[in-house]
Amino acid sequence: MTDVFIGSDAVRHGRLSPYQLRTGYRAIHPNIYLPDWAAASLRTRSEAAWLWSGGRGVLAGLAAAALHGSNWIDDDEPIELIWRNPHPPAGVVTRNQLLDGDEITHVARLPVTTPARTAYDLARQLPRGDAVARLDALMRATPFSMEDVLLLAKRYPGARGLRRLRTALPLVDGGSASPKETWLRLLLIDAHLPLPSAQIPVHENWRLVGVLDLGWEKYQVAVEYDGDHHRTDRRQYVRDQRRLRKLKAMGWIVIRVIAEDTPEDVIRRVREALALRGYRDT
Repeated sequence: MTDVFIGSDAVRHGRLSPYQLRTGYRAIHPNIYLPDWAAASLRTRSEAAWLWSGGRGVLAGLAAAALHGSNWIDDDEPIELIWRNPHPPAGVVTRNQLLDGDEITHVARLPVTTPARTAYDLARQLPRGDAVARLDALMRATPFSMEDVLLLAKRYPGARGLRRLRTALPLVDGGSASPKETWLRLLLIDAHLPLPSAQIPVHENWRLVGVLDLGWEKYQVAVEYDGDHHRTDRRQYVRDQRRLRKLKAMGWIVIRVIAEDTPEDVIRRVREALALRGYRDT
């Protein structure tokens, strides 16, 4: 018994004795058990929540996004189930919502909302910045159709959060490789700068020099977010320095952004770089 399971079933079928169940396993939901030594990952907790529902719930929200391959989702995020039960255990959120058959798929033998339905839910439920970051990650992992998401909005015209959805959806870009890159892109958009492109490949003599987080090929200006790995990984640091020197020699201005930078400082530096290359605010 190495996976999450229904305790009473294991005892009834003789796979475990009541004493073994009591001493070697822990209940993470009523009658849903996991070995004492096993970590409760998001995948494990998703299956546990589904088993708790008697196999009647459908995994949704961030749990569905994670099953579809989205990154940047913590193991302790609440597990969302679309199921009519107003009394979920700790760590589970139930939502009594309409769900048609074409909005359900299966991943790892678990019923989950389709990528389009997952995007529809996240866009309605989260603030704009969080919603775009989550949808960027979902789009990067499992591309979904914007039109399919909008069709769901038409299918449920009275649903809550449709204004949020229509605000967030046009801003989604699966090219963003992290939530910080999404934050940076939205900062530049909100400053009314030209719309930046994501993941710009730069070649010299058909050889790839690097892929830039965000920028404008027209002006040869790029903006990149430096995460902790740029500081703590010496090899990564050396690669970055060599790449930056090469890009500079090719005429690119690359603005590096760190966590300590203020939004105002970032916008000022980007405006100055674009102005050097001929961009003028209209």
